[in-house]
Amino acid sequence: MARLTPDLDLPDLTGRRVLLTGGSDGIGLVVATRLAAAGADLVLPVRDQAKGRAAAGTITAAHPDATVTLAALDLASLDSVAALGEDLRRDGRPVHLLIGNAGVMTPPERRTTIDGLELQLGTNHVGHVALVAHLLPLLRAGRARVTVQSSIAAARGRTTWDDLGAERRYDAMGAYRRSKVLLGLFALELDRVSRDRGRGVSANVAHPGVAPTSLLAARPELGRPDDTREVRLIRALSARGILVGTPRSAALPALLAATAPDAGGRLYGPRGLGHVGGAPAEQRLWRSLRSTDDARRAWRVSAELAGATFPGERVEALG
Repeated sequence: MARLTPDLDLPDLTGRRVLLTGGSDGIGLVVATRLAAAGADLVLPVRDQAKGRAAAGTITAAHPDATVTLAALDLASLDSVAALGEDLRRDGRPVHLLIGNAGVMTPPERRTTIDGLELQLGTNHVGHVALVAHLLPLLRAGRARVTVQSSIAAARGRTTWDDLGAERRYDAMGAYRRSKVLLGLFALELDRVSRDRGRGVSANVAHPGVAPTSLLAARPELGRPDDTREVRLIRALSARGILVGTPRSAALPALLAATAPDAGGRLYGPRGLGHVGGAPAEQRLWRSLRSTDDARRAWRVSAELAGATFPGERVEALG
């Protein structure tokens, strides 16, 4: 029996500037292609320029009228994030959608970013916080929707506030979950602050469920020379249409979170069994994301880690 592939009708995004991190492969490339097909003026900041050019070629081959601009970005370097922010502010065009999709997952041993942060914390979370801070004037000008890509692993995550960087004890999955919980909390607080102060920016959290991507594949640069057992199992299940999703279906929650009308402070993911696959839908916030005190603390701590300021906001007043 053929798999029934869920889909989503996107609104017309002509004239809307969209910035997407992690758009050069996997779920991110599907998101990028769908946004370009809807008419978005797409900005893809990538670390690997060769992969970026290949992704842009894939998108324009499918949609010859697509507008795709590559930019340089390494989320594991706060200087790189600042440089991109400076370039885009100099350009001056409003940003209407920002989707923070890039990330790394479970290096076997603790690794750090250029700035000395635990790699998953720095790349998945702090780099995106810094990006929002640098782009905030453009996001306000575009009355933007910010969408961050969390993970279903964060549903069981917890924030160890006294060891965010896993310096005392490194557990690869625990650090990954923590980075994704913090990213979700930050987005929810961004939405609350903007709504309360009339800033015009909304923010949602999405998660893709489970699908075969490069996150758990062989990554020699992360100390993982071979594919994990988990990704081999996920590929087998996905190919047979059993329980989990595909990169195409796993892209849909982020697309829904980014384009659903009048939505802010919400969580979107697959609606299937265990929320690991299926059509996209709004979901109840996970327990790890429900505390407003935690969200305020995540905002404050994240700004400190990113060395970020949020124009017009007094971060210290939010806790």
